[in-house]
This record gives sequence, structure tokens and C-alpha cells, in this order.
Amino acid sequence: MNARPDLDIAVLGAISPIQLSVIIPFLNEMEVLPACHERLRRVLKTLRLSYEIVFVDDGSSDGSAEYLQALLREERGIKLVRLSRNFGKEAAMTAGIEHAAGAAVIMLDADLQDPPEAIPAMVRAWKEGADVVSMRRRSRAGESVLKRLSAYAYYRLLSRLSKAAIPPDTGDFRLMSRRAVTALLQLPERCRYMKGLYAWVGMPTRIIDYDREPRAAGVTKWSYLALFRLAMEGITSFSTAPLRWATGLGAAAALGGAVFGAAIIFKTLMFGDDVAGYPSLMAMMTFMGGVQLITIGLLGEYVGKTYMESKQRPVYLVRDVQHSGAAGMAASGHGRDAACS
Repeated sequence: MNARPDLDIAVLGAISPIQLSVIIPFLNEMEVLPACHERLRRVLKTLRLSYEIVFVDDGSSDGSAEYLQALLREERGIKLVRLSRNFGKEAAMTAGIEHAAGAAVIMLDADLQDPPEAIPAMVRAWKEGADVVSMRRRSRAGESVLKRLSAYAYYRLLSRLSKAAIPPDTGDFRLMSRRAVTALLQLPERCRYMKGLYAWVGMPTRIIDYDREPRAAGVTKWSYLALFRLAMEGITSFSTAPLRWATGLGAAAALGGAVFGAAIIFKTLMFGDDVAGYPSLMAMMTFMGGVQLITIGLLGEYVGKTYMESKQRPVYLVRDVQHSGAAGMAASGHGRDAACS
């Protein structure tokens, strides 16, 4: 029996004539888009599958969209989804997934750090029955030591905190079957941390190791502050452990204050020592004030997330969708109900 009946259905056209969709969200990547398209096109031509490339423009202003519009007139199997403004990568990926028609969907960054040449191995794993093929970074070329260490620590912390089994060292580079995509699109969150949502869906998963390449051209759009915000989004979206930590910190502070007070009373009664009033008071007030502010900040993160979800704004808005018609062939929606912004 075929491990991928959905592929057979796609071939027959019952779902879609497109067997593979490759989604490329981008923001101001004109320097690298031509090389990205050329490398990807060469790989897709070897697969003997009908395909489409879904480019999602997350508010670019450097001529990226104009380049792709010209490409639409020259090549089949290309779709350009332009968002009304910059909504962020998580929203752009959601837009791409919702506009993809393939029996399998691959997420690929435009900067070529994730090599398109790994796609055939992903497709083989999918044909063998995997609904999700996650690509795990064996090495991270072109990244600073600080970024590698912080990523290593963060992914392991998130894996321990989250009830969803988020594989360490995996990013957005992955393949999903139509069944996994359908399940993913049922999740109603507006504040979308995609790596966590992929894991929450579950489904039979295959992990493939690969070596991440340096950025082919241009500069990263991810500052350390943006990465920190994304990390906080991941933790607060998939774990309430920080709230329990705040409770434990408050209890420890209260216990420490009680022990300190008892020690002062004991020394005064037993040895007649003077109580160091102002310094001791200031130290305790500063410590307790810090604990309270940390706790309030954590509560604010969760309350703010609840507030953003309650407004029910769309994850993104689409300016327009353009496509070149029929799917590409190898040689042989509307705006989703925009992110937390």
C-alpha cells in the first residue's frame, strides 16, 4: 500500500494538481531573491512533481516585489502574496500556508541559510509516510558565538517548559503534509509562535540533520532585541511555568525575610547588638520591590497576550495575490482571521 495516498489524490487532481508548495516569506531580500529562486528552481526540476513557489512579501520596500512581478510573467508555478504592511515573519508564514495548495508544503527562508538542496531528502521522507519532516541544524555557519550559545540554551529551556515536544535546534525549515497543514490551520491563535504550533499539532515526524549555511547576501532582519521578543513569545505561548516560578520566588523572598528578621531578633535579645535600621530596611525594600516588579512583569506578559487574543484582529491582511497560472512541472484565501502587533 502506498505510504502517501494524498500524493496519489493530488496526482489525480481531486485535491489540487499541485503536489508540492514551497513557501518563501521575505522582507527586503532583493539582494538574495534571484539566487534563491534559481537554486530552488534547479532542485524542484529534479523531483518529478508538480510544484508552486509561494513568495510572501511582508511589506518590502527595496524592489523585491517588483522583481517577482516580472518573474511571474516569465515562469509558471509562481505565486506572490503581498501583505498590506509588515506583520512579522510568523504572520507571513501563516499567510503562505493558507495560500499554498500543494499536497505537501515546505517552508524555506529566502536568505539561503537553509539549503534548497535538502528538499529531495525531505520529499523522500514524506513519501515514506512522515507527515512532518523537521530539519535539525547540525551546525550554524556564519553566526556569532553568542547567538549559537543563546539559541542552544533557549531551545533546551523551551523544550523543558513546554508540554509540546519542540525539537531542539529546529527552525522553520520543514515539510508538512496536507493533513498536518489542515490541522495547523485549525488553531485560532492570533499571537502565533510557529515552531511551537508545528510541535503542538504532532503527527508522524521525521527529523533530518543538515548544516546551516551562512547568509548568501544582504543582512539579517533579526536584531538581538527582536530575537528576545520572539523567545518571550515562545515561552509565554506554550508554558505557564514562569508564573509558577514567580510564586516560588515570592515564597522564597518571604521565607528569607522571615529568617533574616528572626536572626536580627535573636542577636538583639541574646547579645544586645544594635539593629542596623536604615541599611537593612533599604536592602529588604529593594529586594522585595524587585521581586514584585518581576512578578508584575510576568503577569503583564500573560495578560497582554490575553488582551491581544480577545480583540480578534486578523493575523494579517492581504494587499493582493498574483500568480503565473499553471503549476510548474519537473522535467520528467483571504487574510486569516494579524499577529500580536
